[in-house]
Amino acid sequence: MKKVVLAFSGGLDTSFCAMYLSKEKEYEVYTALANTGGFSDDDLKRIEERAYRLGVKKHVSIDITQEYYEKSIKYMTFGNVLRNGTYPISVSSERIFQALAILNYAKEIGADYVAHGSTGAGNDQVRFDLTFDVLAPEIGIIAPTRDLALTREYEINYLKEHGYEADFTKMTYSINKGLWGTSIGGKETLQPNQTLPEDAYPSQLQEEGEEILTITFTEGEISGVNGKTYSNKVEAVQEVERIGARYAIGRDIHIGDTIIGIKGRVGFEAAAPILIINGHKLLEKHTLTKWQQYWKDLVGNWYGMFLHEAQYLEPVMRDIEAFLQSSQRNVTGNVIIRLRPYGYTLVGVESDFDLMKTDFGEYGEINKAWSADDAKGFIKITAIPTKIYHAVQKKNGK
Repeated sequence: MKKVVLAFSGGLDTSFCAMYLSKEKEYEVYTALANTGGFSDDDLKRIEERAYRLGVKKHVSIDITQEYYEKSIKYMTFGNVLRNGTYPISVSSERIFQALAILNYAKEIGADYVAHGSTGAGNDQVRFDLTFDVLAPEIGIIAPTRDLALTREYEINYLKEHGYEADFTKMTYSINKGLWGTSIGGKETLQPNQTLPEDAYPSQLQEEGEEILTITFTEGEISGVNGKTYSNKVEAVQEVERIGARYAIGRDIHIGDTIIGIKGRVGFEAAAPILIINGHKLLEKHTLTKWQQYWKDLVGNWYGMFLHEAQYLEPVMRDIEAFLQSSQRNVTGNVIIRLRPYGYTLVGVESDFDLMKTDFGEYGEINKAWSADDAKGFIKITAIPTKIYHAVQKKNGK
């Protein structure tokens, strides 16, 4: 029997794929869940039980949370990546690393095929297929839901007809959770003039009043929360999420261009990414030069776009990562943030590398490194190119 490794989440599409590939194609089906920090131990146990009830040969859970942080989240923080200035590409950044984990497992067991449950209308089909095709063109790719253009009703009936009963009642919202945030899609997100109601968000407001959160960065990486140092950066991210989620911080709806060319909307809640990225950006304003910030903004935007559009394997991504890493050598210090229900205020920073704390002068107050005559001369020279332009315009009657 030929072997196929199926990227398995336990939802309707992947449950159908597991049974279909076994019964109709007569493949030896191995299911693999690549965990990027969005599953509890109970979730993992429930999904494993479901896989074996569907008749798979073997199921594995692969924890890639640490790898996901080291190879993606770290650089998204360095680049202050918010797609269209809004979305911390929570789910889209995970898919590449999930695809890599699935593919590595497929190679390990000598699989003939890899499979996934993506539809033909979304971005994930591109992320999975492209990764598989680039790194293992010798392994076949199967996506039954997409390739057969199946409906939910068909999949549910197929499973029932083959003796598998489960509650696949369509949820009002599709929710995907990971270390770098949770996406919420459905209902209002499908309409351009509506927003998500309060109860659509998995995390609900728990705190009133205000609280001070201090995030420590060392060379651009989160290294401490409220005075506690973390050697494991994943735990630091989780702690910021735990604190920020109680205030229902990090909610928004993103509208953007999909890889396949259509516009799409998705809601999200991402307390940790929003607080970490915006805190990090404030620290950079104090510790980077004007031109470092300028080029970082451009490069970070490209990095986020390429990551979102499944181009993680493009060699230029390693070049961009090297640039981002280099830019962080002085981004060290504390960021003070005041939290409140549904929002926050960036209070300020404490850093030995703060370029604002110098002996050259205080903005709007006093000049220490130049004289009044120096200032007047600087202004006069700076005005010359523009004066020349307007003089020529006047000479030609314009």
